[in-house]
Amino acid sequence: LPNAVFRVELENKHKVLAHVSGKMRMHFIKILPGDKVSLELSPYDLTRGRIVYRFK
Repeated sequence: LPNAVFRVELENKHKVLAHVSGKMRMHFIKILPGDKVSLELSPYDLTRGRIVYRFK
């Protein structure tokens, strides 16, 4: 999806739209399809989140 937005599937099979956090953008950490990531979910809208970590 555009603007560093990704469709992420959670372990419980829910799908969430997530954007890359600012620190990850600053350090040019790339995210590819299939990567395992850690998310912060918005308490107000559970269909949106922020990717804060990419596991190696």
